[in-house]
Amino acid sequence: MPYLGKVLVVDDDQTVLELIKLYAEREGFETIGINNGDLVLPAFHQENPDAVILDIMLPDKDGLTLCRNLREIRMIPIIMLTAKGEEADRVLGLEMGADDYVAKPFSPRELVARIKAVLRRTQPVDTLTNWKMKYPGLEIQADIRSVLVDGKETEVTPREFDLLYYLAQSPRRVFTRQELLTAVWGYDYFGDQRTVDVHIRRLRTKLAPLTHEYLTTVWGVGYQFTPPVKEGETTL
Repeated sequence: MPYLGKVLVVDDDQTVLELIKLYAEREGFETIGINNGDLVLPAFHQENPDAVILDIMLPDKDGLTLCRNLREIRMIPIIMLTAKGEEADRVLGLEMGADDYVAKPFSPRELVARIKAVLRRTQPVDTLTNWKMKYPGLEIQADIRSVLVDGKETEVTPREFDLLYYLAQSPRRVFTRQELLTAVWGYDYFGDQRTVDVHIRRLRTKLAPLTHEYLTTVWGVGYQFTPPVKEGETTL
């Protein structure tokens, strides 16, 4: 069985840790289980994981704060575990930088599928098609998964990059939220469509230094990537 990477799993429920470990290691992942929020950052530095599964509701540490702390250290894929129906926690977790969330109780197989999906999206694009896109003030380099804003590299999460890159490949085409979930999240996604809204909002914040607004909302439909109109060009 091929080695798929190392996953740091943080949850105060030992049963949950053992369940995730069982299913993840069957698929080829190495798992590091942590049931104490105070040990997360030391373990993160020591183990250097490829992805993190993080419970929001830790008794001794705020999971949302930990998510933000991990993001400040490295742009690693993070999947948040949330209580079923806690929409506010899910949205806040995404705004703190999480790439995805899974509501408890969850299917272990679905969680493992999501781990695979977020890790696939950290790999460079293996194609010469549209591998570098340049617009005024904005450059998207798919081969190294990099975004330059006014010539300076801007840190984006794996999911943010995928969303921006996907939209930019079809300028001015309007995508519904469900189309973006299906294309960018990469599997049968059953989550809240507001996930897309949160990621768009985060991207807009990172592109805010630019005078042109590249990500536009088409009310009642979805979103589109809108490059500046060149002289003599028509958008009709």
